[in-house]
Amino acid sequence: MCSIKDLLDLSHTLAAPLFEKAEYPWQVLPELDAFIRALGPTLPPEEYDQTAPNVWVAKSAVVAPTASITGPCIIGPGTEVRHCAFIRGSALVGAWAVVGNSTELKNALLFDGVQVPHYNYIGDSILGYKAHMGAGAITSNVKADRALVRVRDGERVYETGLRKFGAVLGDFVEVGCNAVLNPGTIIGRESMVYPLSCVRGVVPPRSIFKNNGEIVPKSEK
Repeated sequence: MCSIKDLLDLSHTLAAPLFEKAEYPWQVLPELDAFIRALGPTLPPEEYDQTAPNVWVAKSAVVAPTASITGPCIIGPGTEVRHCAFIRGSALVGAWAVVGNSTELKNALLFDGVQVPHYNYIGDSILGYKAHMGAGAITSNVKADRALVRVRDGERVYETGLRKFGAVLGDFVEVGCNAVLNPGTIIGRESMVYPLSCVRGVVPPRSIFKNNGEIVPKSEK
């Protein structure tokens, strides 16, 4: 349930070539910075403006004058970057996405249609097609003991080799308000997370993660 093919439709991101040699999505995070720097200059100038060093913004995107964007960064067509958004670099935001007020992105890959509209922190994370995070929901990307992040799927443990890794949200995932996704969290396609949840490990596809930690299939609401 943790492989790229299980979680993400690569037809909905400019970063599809980044995933070609990887099996698991977290493997591409250390390469995201260099990928954006290489991709940016190849974007068609009739569709993208270079607004700052290593920052490319689609002409159809709407960026609030109070937003702060540090490169390398690409903002896709039709995307809205709202008041006081803080993009700290190594961020690739897809088409028709929303980066909301006071939302912070750092080393983050947002597929097309992603919405992080209110007070979200997305660090060292990947959000699949049309994933949505409710107000105040965040990714936690560093363990308290600063150890390397592991992904735990039942008895199976994946060694990521990363000290900073937040979460991967599969396509169409819904995360409720003020939920915390702990380091190494993987949420399967079309799953939902209740508000105020503290999530770790792997949530299967088409599941509901309740805020007491219980996971049930979506069909058993």
